[in-house]
Amino acid sequence: MKPLINILAILVAGIFVCSCDRSENSTTEKSGTSSQPKIEQKETNKKEPEPVSVNPETQVAKEEPVKKPESEKMPKRKAYEPLTDEELRNKLTPLQYQVTKHEATERPWTNKFDKHFEEGIYVCIISGEPLFSSKDKYDSGCGWPAFTKPIDANEIESRTDFKIGYARTEVRAKTGDSHLGHVFPDGPKSKGGLRYCINSASLRFIPKEKLAEEGYGEFVQLFNKKTEEIPQ
Repeated sequence: MKPLINILAILVAGIFVCSCDRSENSTTEKSGTSSQPKIEQKETNKKEPEPVSVNPETQVAKEEPVKKPESEKMPKRKAYEPLTDEELRNKLTPLQYQVTKHEATERPWTNKFDKHFEEGIYVCIISGEPLFSSKDKYDSGCGWPAFTKPIDANEIESRTDFKIGYARTEVRAKTGDSHLGHVFPDGPKSKGGLRYCINSASLRFIPKEKLAEEGYGEFVQLFNKKTEEIPQ
């Protein structure tokens, strides 16, 4: 009986070993077959990115900023060039020449700009430099154009003269070295108290509509603002 039991034990052990070997082999085969396709799939799905073709002309066009149309440039007036005495005589009327270069005085109440109140600026008849604005002009009753102040004080020079027996303050245009008139301390108090009494013959008037056209565009803004009326 004992040898029979030993034989049965050996058979059972052999059957168990065989079954284990089969299970291990099947597991190894399954893992090998399942891993292989995965590797191949990764290799087949892995593709190199296709190069993107760029048109150089298109790229430049995108990078360049869009050019805006240039705004019209404001005309500039010609710079003043000093004239000889003969050239001045040919350019000016006899009255203009005598007033500007020999300190003559035109007749009151009959001159060109005494009662002139159109909007614009008054420039030197010789150099063209801006002197006075219609915004600062008022009717003083003296018979000549009167202003409370110049546009640019740096263009006005003053001197003392005694031509009529007492001291007066002469005013001249600096650039053109021309006589303009005189300044007195009897102007409107609210506007500084000065009266620039100026000869019409020393001036040229430019209406506000032509300021930009003649190269005085920077003064257009003077007439776009509301200002208080100058007391008479």
